[in-house]
Amino acid sequence: MDPSDVEPLLDPDWRARQTPLNIYLNKVQNKKLYLATFAAVLGPLSFGFVLGYSSPAITDLKNADDPRLVLDKNAASWFGSIVTIGAAAGGVFGGWIVDRIGRKLSLMLCALPFVFGFTLIITAQNVWMLFGGRFLNGLASGVTSLVVPVYISETSHSRVRGTLGSCVQLMVVIGILGSYTAGMLLDWRWLAVLCCIPPILMLVLMCFMPETPQYLINQDRFSEAMSALKFLRGPEADHGWECRHIESCSDDQENSLGIADFQNPSIYKPFLIGILLMFFQQFTGINAIMFYADTIFEEANFKNSSLASVIVGVIQVVFTAIAALIMDKAGRKVLLVISGVTMGISAVLFGVYFKIAAVAINNSSESLLLKATVLPPSPADHLEWLALASMALFIMGFALGWGPIPWLIMSEIFPLRARGIASGVCVVTNWGCAFLVTKEFHDLLDTLTTYGTFWFFAGFCVLNVLFTIIYVPETKGKTLEQIEIYFQRSPQSQDFGSFPNMVQ
Repeated sequence: MDPSDVEPLLDPDWRARQTPLNIYLNKVQNKKLYLATFAAVLGPLSFGFVLGYSSPAITDLKNADDPRLVLDKNAASWFGSIVTIGAAAGGVFGGWIVDRIGRKLSLMLCALPFVFGFTLIITAQNVWMLFGGRFLNGLASGVTSLVVPVYISETSHSRVRGTLGSCVQLMVVIGILGSYTAGMLLDWRWLAVLCCIPPILMLVLMCFMPETPQYLINQDRFSEAMSALKFLRGPEADHGWECRHIESCSDDQENSLGIADFQNPSIYKPFLIGILLMFFQQFTGINAIMFYADTIFEEANFKNSSLASVIVGVIQVVFTAIAALIMDKAGRKVLLVISGVTMGISAVLFGVYFKIAAVAINNSSESLLLKATVLPPSPADHLEWLALASMALFIMGFALGWGPIPWLIMSEIFPLRARGIASGVCVVTNWGCAFLVTKEFHDLLDTLTTYGTFWFFAGFCVLNVLFTIIYVPETKGKTLEQIEIYFQRSPQSQDFGSFPNMVQ
């Protein structure tokens, strides 16, 4: 008996798995795809170095030898937050260039403001040069946060797209951790020199990587698309089959995107989902938690704030790596729900801790007014563990879902002709909300109190869980073309767990 006749008998599900997609993917080799992904995620690594750079640099610059470079409280706040303004501008710029010069050239281009920005910081003679360097770093970060997820989603296939897409956020947190760790050993100028290395390496490696097949086919560059597929999928895969499939699903992509197109459900539905994902990601309160990190560690007798930042970075890296490993098995929706619930519980516990601390302070103040000779021990003095546990739980939850997944879904759900503009709007929304939360956080504390602010964030965590359950489709194991067809279906025929089969 032929072995091919025996296999169906030993495996009852064998025939169900013999779809054209599975037959194709069984012959795919991923080595060069992983290489292309590595070259691309050096951009998010650079982005992470930018985010992490401010913490050790501000500490050094507050005590700089040159009085022209000393950062006071207000200047330090702008040194950290001006990156978000640059990133929002980068989202607009990236959305414009990614559809005009392509994904590959956009990635190579964004390496320049990374390097120029850090060079400006290294050679800074006054505070304004520092701000200018940070703005350029933010501009590059905004372009990177848009282009890299799109590049990875268009070069990868459905079996590994979730894992590779999660590497974007993983490299960001590795970059943050790298800045925190190097900042313990290097001063701010040498740390900026170190931060120049990842974008330079990305620029060099991307010279040898292909453009995405979807973009090339959309530009009618079919021979180049075939070459890109041969590079990304290995020599044994049926490159013509994937090329024909991408082409058949891209017939309507030749026209430019207009206002009237937003009446099309395949445009406005993913557009709204992408924007709300970015909104909820920032209003979960991640920046507030990170803002309080040093204070919480100090209250728990961690006197070295630099070590505290490293510990926070390690937690982020570990759980973002876990998310990347299980993304294509557990699915996006499940991880988003688990993440939202975890962060909600953590934010509530944070509120409880600060409520107890506030009551204890009020009681102490009343005792002082009554001239009490002995003050009772504060209940908050014995609850440092609650603050530490809440912070660790929140960071774990965020890293597991709401950190990496909004960026991944953003790169999956938009049709090709809307991908640049829609992704740009999502990036601007994300960074605009990040700036708003960062700059208005103190006003929230004054208006709602500390514990009220964290309960406010807990409310948003509840809303993001409900939003995920009701509106976010599960894209695990689906091709980009299947996802686009799903959004084109009528509301009556839409089932959030149901996607069309691959065309034969």
